[in-house]
Amino acid sequence: MKKRNAWLGVVLLALLLGAGGRALWLWLDRPIERVSIRGEWEYVSADYLRTQLAPLVQDATWLSVDLGELRQRSLRIGWLNEVRISREWPNALVFELVEQVPVARWNDDFLLNPEGEPFAFAPLGAPEGLPDLSGPAGNSEEVLAYYQRLTPHFASLSLSLSQLRLEPRGAWRLQLGDGAWVMLGRRQHGERLARLSASWQRELASFSEHIRYIDLRYPNGVAVAWHGETDFQEREQQEVNE
Repeated sequence: MKKRNAWLGVVLLALLLGAGGRALWLWLDRPIERVSIRGEWEYVSADYLRTQLAPLVQDATWLSVDLGELRQRSLRIGWLNEVRISREWPNALVFELVEQVPVARWNDDFLLNPEGEPFAFAPLGAPEGLPDLSGPAGNSEEVLAYYQRLTPHFASLSLSLSQLRLEPRGAWRLQLGDGAWVMLGRRQHGERLARLSASWQRELASFSEHIRYIDLRYPNGVAVAWHGETDFQEREQQEVNE
């Protein structure tokens, strides 16, 4: 009899604790009333971030919201590279946000971060002065890495690269500043760039403003097309031999 009463007491205590715990959960699991965002941002504003985050927490409650899922959804917001979320008593969420660092434009509608990963920049505008890179989808890391290898080569000639393009068939072409395009082709890049450097230092630099295209896809020289010529493919090109 005593054992039965003892078990009955344990069951009643468990029920009371369960009911109390349920009541406590319901009391704590209130609608989220405040969202705090923290971080240092150069390209995005706090107003933009609040606007983007607000729909994600609408109708969510403080204890029931899945922070892992909320983080994944937050990472889909343009310009966010990292998101950390924590709860703050009694009904707030704290977002620690790390923005993307853009190093180049990619295929017009995207930017690249230092790892070569594309991200959408709309509805914000793209920063000024970034190099314009393009290529087939999935090749952004390769194109950025090649741009970074080419940059010191052209810097030694006091030149900058404003555009670098990888064509679908594997050929490369690039633009020097706001001026001439260089057709680099698919192979023998080292030899072709060395040939360009020699020609540029010897005579092409003094005519840089008049150059439309420089074609390096020749075995023993470079072909130059000048502004005012009607067709780069015509024989009017001047070949500068080594």
